Amino acid sequence: MSKPEGAVSAEDVKKIARLSRLHVEADRLQPLADDLNGILSWIEQLNEVDVEGVEPMTSAVDMSAPLRADAITDGDKRDDVLKNAPKKDDGFFVVPRSVE
Repeated sequence: MSKPEGAVSAEDVKKIARLSRLHVEADRLQPLADDLNGILSWIEQLNEVDVEGVEPMTSAVDMSAPLRADAITDGDKRDDVLKNAPKKDDGFFVVPRSVE
């Protein structure tokens, strides 16, 4: 695999890490640069793919997201919500009065 034009150097990785406020050990700079150059090479290979006539898509799977009805409900969970309440009365939380 050939390195793309303007390949990433260890110095570039050091600069990116500094700008990202990431600490990268000096012995990891060159392996990270090699990894980034590998990724850039794959991206260069994608430019060689003929996509003439291919419609852009937002998903590889043709399906719509399931939607729920836009309706206000209490969730039918009142008893579950109040289960751990320290004090409750007639389906409501009871809290101490804050203003006298």
